[in-house]
Amino acid sequence: MTAFRYSALDTSGQSTQGVIEAESGRAARTLLRERGLFPLDVVTVSATPGSGRRPRRLKDAALALLTRQWATLLAAGLTVEQALAALIEQAEDEGPRQLLAGLRSEILSGYSLRAALDRYPAAFPAIYRASVAAGEKSGELAEVMNQLADYLEQHGQLQQKTMQALLYPLIVAAVALLVVIGLMTHVVPQVVGVFAQTKQALPPLTRGLIAVSDLLRDWGWLLMLALAGAGLCAHLALRNTAVRRRWETRLLALPVIGRHLRTLDAARFASTLSILAGSGVPLLTALEAGGRVIARLPIRDAVEAAAARVREGQSLARALGATRAFPPLLVHMIASGETTGRLDELLARAARLQQQELESRGAVLASLLEPALLLAMGGVVLVIVLAVMQPIIEINTLMK
Repeated sequence: MTAFRYSALDTSGQSTQGVIEAESGRAARTLLRERGLFPLDVVTVSATPGSGRRPRRLKDAALALLTRQWATLLAAGLTVEQALAALIEQAEDEGPRQLLAGLRSEILSGYSLRAALDRYPAAFPAIYRASVAAGEKSGELAEVMNQLADYLEQHGQLQQKTMQALLYPLIVAAVALLVVIGLMTHVVPQVVGVFAQTKQALPPLTRGLIAVSDLLRDWGWLLMLALAGAGLCAHLALRNTAVRRRWETRLLALPVIGRHLRTLDAARFASTLSILAGSGVPLLTALEAGGRVIARLPIRDAVEAAAARVREGQSLARALGATRAFPPLLVHMIASGETTGRLDELLARAARLQQQELESRGAVLASLLEPALLLAMGGVVLVIVLAVMQPIIEINTLMK
C-alpha cells in the first residue's frame, strides 16, 4: 500500500487535508468518497531519491519526542508498521504525519526500516540511521530507540541551556547599542550644537565625539550596508573547505573559546560513539558516523586520522590520543573501556562529564559577560558625558 496526501471537501463544504493509505490513487479517491469527502487533490507521499521532493526536516525536540513514543510502542510489542500507524494517528502536524506515512509506505513495500530512513536523510541524521540498522540486526530496536531518545533530549537540553545563558547578555548588548546610537545621533548633536554658537575652541574629546556623531548621522546607512556585506562575504568564504579549516584551526587555538568548542565536539562524539558501540555497530563504522556529528573540521580530520590508525590495528584510545584533538579525560576513559570491555558505558559517562563541564563553563562565561557589557556601556556613556561637560566647564572657568 502507498500513502497519499489529499485535500478534499466535506459535506458542509469545508476544506480538509490529511494522509490516507491505498493501493493506488484511484483507490484512495474511492476511500475518500466512502468517507463522505469529495477529493480535490490526491498525491503520493512517498519521496524516493531523485524524485525532486524535498525531505521534511524535524526539529530536535520533535524528533526526540517521536523517537521516545516509537520506542515505547515497540517495547509494548507492536511491530514497526503498527507503531508507525499509531504514530501517524498521534501526529498533529501535517509535516510529521506525511514523513511517517512515507516511512510506512516504504516498509509495506518490502524495505527495511534502515532503508526507509535512508530515503529521508535530512530528517534522520547519520547516527540515527546507523543505530536503527544495528538495532534491527540485534533485535533490540526498542532499546536502541530509547538510547537515541536520551541522546536527542540531552542534545536539545544543552542547546536550550546555552541559549538561555546567552539570552540576557544578548538583550543587554542590543539595548546598549541602541542607547548609544540614540545618544550619538539625536542627543549629542542638539547639546553640542549650543557650543557652536560660542565660537570657542572645543576640547579634542568633544571634537572627536562630534565627528563620530556626524559620521553616524550621515553615513550610518552605509556602515550598516558595509557590515552586512562583510558578514555575507565571510559566510560565503567559510563555505570554502580550506578557508573554513584555517579559520576553525585559529578558533580552536584560542584559550577560552577553543577549549569550549573542543569540549562541545568531544561531548557529541562520545555520545554518538556510545550509542553506536552499545548497539553493536562495528568500531570503524561508528567512528565514521561519529565524525559526521562533529562541527569543527580540524577535529573531524582528527577522527578520520584516528580511524585510519584503528584500521591498521591500533587501539582507539591510542589513535585518538595521538591526534591531541580530544580532552585527555575522554581518551583515558576510552582506554579503560577498551580494557574492561565496557566501552559504551564509559563513553556515555565521559559524554555526561563533558556536558556538565560545558554547562558549568557556559554559566561562568554568562555571569562574567553580563557585568562586562554593563561596564562597557557605562564607559561609552562616561566618554559621551565627559565630551559634553568639558566645554561647559571651560565656559564657566572663563566667566569667572
